[in-house]
Amino acid sequence: MTDVVLKPDRALTEEVKGRSLWQDAWNRLLRNHAAVVSGIVLIIILLLSFVGPYLAPHSVDEVNWDYIDSPPNFAAGYYFGTDQNGRDLLVRTFYGGRVSITIGLVATLVSLAIGVSWGAIAGFVGGRVDNLMMRVVDILYSLPFIFFVIMLTVIFGRYMVLMYVAIGAVSWLDMARIVRGQTLSLKRKEFVEAAHASGVSTFNIIRRHIVPNTLGPVIIYVTLTVPTVMLTESFISFLGMGVQEPNSSWGVLVSEGARVMDISWWGLIFPCAFLSITLLCLNYLGDGVRDAFDPKDR
Repeated sequence: MTDVVLKPDRALTEEVKGRSLWQDAWNRLLRNHAAVVSGIVLIIILLLSFVGPYLAPHSVDEVNWDYIDSPPNFAAGYYFGTDQNGRDLLVRTFYGGRVSITIGLVATLVSLAIGVSWGAIAGFVGGRVDNLMMRVVDILYSLPFIFFVIMLTVIFGRYMVLMYVAIGAVSWLDMARIVRGQTLSLKRKEFVEAAHASGVSTFNIIRRHIVPNTLGPVIIYVTLTVPTVMLTESFISFLGMGVQEPNSSWGVLVSEGARVMDISWWGLIFPCAFLSITLLCLNYLGDGVRDAFDPKDR
């Protein structure tokens, strides 16, 4: 009697063997058409914001007294029109996008570094240290954000770097709570107890085992934090306490456009359109990342 050896399908074997959590999440994200389109639009906006000012026909500080509050004029190269000082609104919108996006990304990275470290230490150490650290979070939660920004402005003056400090120093609070909750469930897992029994230090356990296993929820929250930070920066700049001239941001442009919207509609429409599209795409991308990492949908 001849033994029959069944050979598994090579493609199926490689697919099962090679797929990991990150690859599975990436494949699921690519199947989300709204998230993919949003990502492409965001890449285009990033290129326009960081490369567009160098390709525009006019510089960001160029003043043309013959075209003050001029509507879009393709013959003169003012495709978005000009502001009340005769400056090209197209290049100012691109430059403002560079500032707004940079503030959103840097402040989110600041909140990521502080929040992950704070939450992981508080959750893993526990006890009085956990209680003390989380009470600090509760106290910072009770401080009004606008009051915090005004206080920094009065003490240090109006500098753009304060936007990074102020927004990043407040937005990490939610991140810390999320990471702490994940850490409380992870520190009772077998691999963490095995590492602790093997003599691995607390710092290395947090760095090599706790933090990497919290990256899924953290990445999801990061994608949702960036639009929140950008909207916060726009609101602060709209109130006149954010980015100051000669720098510009979408919030500053919206504030300037709102003051003259009755005579210069283009000064409000174009910055609002770029800001709204960016926030919409970031939210769609964040929803796609959340769905890609959601174990209930697998």
